[in-house]
Amino acid sequence: MHRNSDRFLTAFNRIEKGLKALLIKKEMGFSRAVKVLGKSNALIKQFQDDLLEFAELRNAIVHNKTDLMYTIAEPHDSVVERIEAIEIELLKPRKVDPLFIRKVVCFQETEPLSNVLEVVNKQGITKFPVYSGNVFQGLITHKGITKWFSKGIENRLTSLLDARLVEVLECEKRDNFRFISKETSVYEAKEIFKEQIGKGNRLEALLITKEGSSNGGLVGIVTNWDIMEI
Repeated sequence: MHRNSDRFLTAFNRIEKGLKALLIKKEMGFSRAVKVLGKSNALIKQFQDDLLEFAELRNAIVHNKTDLMYTIAEPHDSVVERIEAIEIELLKPRKVDPLFIRKVVCFQETEPLSNVLEVVNKQGITKFPVYSGNVFQGLITHKGITKWFSKGIENRLTSLLDARLVEVLECEKRDNFRFISKETSVYEAKEIFKEQIGKGNRLEALLITKEGSSNGGLVGIVTNWDIMEI
């Protein structure tokens, strides 16, 4: 039966090898590599604190061995399980495909708002990509719909419901979405949301296409609520 220290060091060494593969300067130490890569790699950044703690524990294990059979600093089960789980995430990161691959309800800009509201009522969906033919025009959300209603409240309700989506889009933020490829990791997706919030721009959704282009067919969507569960 493997001791916890053996399992820990095995996972640590695999992670270290994975980090070195991302570095130009291969001789860089583990902790330094974590800090450098964490500045540009969303996956490393996600687990940076854990990795730095693992480095300290690794040093304690290696430097406090009394012989080949006995280790003073024996990691707790929960620590071993944690580093093994992080190893899997780092070396085989979860991607938005298949986690967020699903049929996306889209509309044409010439359709009436009532069509959108019907889907909201039946399916509880509140974010809808809008197209003109095959050309993406924008993302309609419950926020934009609310603004549209408040803007035209003096008109009859029937007129509001008959409004075309191209009109409703005028009440939407034009920068409330991003396109990402299906190869994007869930942590990269999470970082995109966080970075935009840091810039004062709250994204409503990430729209998934094969190559991450607005010209590609939509294969999935990640909302800001989805990402909070990761």
